[in-house]
Amino acid sequence: MEKKITYSDTGVDITEGQSFVENIKDLAQKTYNEKVLRGIGQFGGLFDLSHLSLKNPVLVSSTDGVGTKIKVAVAAGKHRGIGIDIVSHCINDIMVQGASPIFFLDYIGCGKLSRPVMIELVRGMSEVCQKAGCALIGGETAEMPDVYRTDEYDLVGTIVGIVDKEKIIDGSSISSGDILIGLPSSGLHTNGYTLARKIIFEIKKMTVGDTPQGLHRPVGDEILEPHRCYCDVLQHLFANFQIKGIAHITGGGLIENIPRILPAPCSVEIQKEAMPVPSIFSLLQEWGPVDEKEMYRVFNMGIGIVLVVSKKDSGSMLKAAKTFYPESNIIGEVVKGRQETILK
Repeated sequence: MEKKITYSDTGVDITEGQSFVENIKDLAQKTYNEKVLRGIGQFGGLFDLSHLSLKNPVLVSSTDGVGTKIKVAVAAGKHRGIGIDIVSHCINDIMVQGASPIFFLDYIGCGKLSRPVMIELVRGMSEVCQKAGCALIGGETAEMPDVYRTDEYDLVGTIVGIVDKEKIIDGSSISSGDILIGLPSSGLHTNGYTLARKIIFEIKKMTVGDTPQGLHRPVGDEILEPHRCYCDVLQHLFANFQIKGIAHITGGGLIENIPRILPAPCSVEIQKEAMPVPSIFSLLQEWGPVDEKEMYRVFNMGIGIVLVVSKKDSGSMLKAAKTFYPESNIIGEVVKGRQETILK
């Protein structure tokens, strides 16, 4: 009798996938609040917005991935930080518009489902969601052996937040003379990894366990440092200050991200000496070698968030920011121009 083929014969294990969902339910439920009506395991997550006290509520959404940082995590066997990365990145992206995160969904595509790896990813996501008051309301895990190698995976996140229409931060009121305050990054965050990996692992031929001169820990640990979530400091600043514009310094660096929030007659001048550059960026520039402008266009260079505020409010806002991140500093000002970042 002819042998019947099953889905598991193709490399896809449905039973393992169902077991994984059961394993992560507790991690997801730790992020729930009374507004979550249905979460993990349903066809769709349900979130009740009926009790919002906002006058004109506006939903703000964003989707992003972690990129090739995942390849470093696979090489190092450290995955929780990747879960932290995706939620932090997505939360920062909507909070720069004044929104508060309400729920998050993830997508994991992989060659073969490894429960220990996937659980660590969800553990990292759950940790950030809990701290930010954001519900991990659902997701999808797709086992695709024809697309990914056995040890490969990709992680994508979608965030939904909410803001009162009158409190949207869009940069429209920014004008010449306004001050830029930079909040420090925790490292590379989630951008520039294809270039960083080429420099570290191809040009310099290092492994993730090597500790080169100039670093105090293995280079793998250095570049796997999780993306910082600025939810706590931004919520505090929203409640106490008038912020004209905020830029999340992601792909495109300071060169391309700040102009995204500038009105047409404005540019910004960045004072490089006001931004102490962390060692990892200086080393990457040296090892490449990489042109300085390219560094500022690819990497965050130690600045994760840029706040734009009026000159009269800059001192008090900087003082407040320093209570969260002492390395925060005034890094430049708005000038007349054509929506450019000018390095001084």
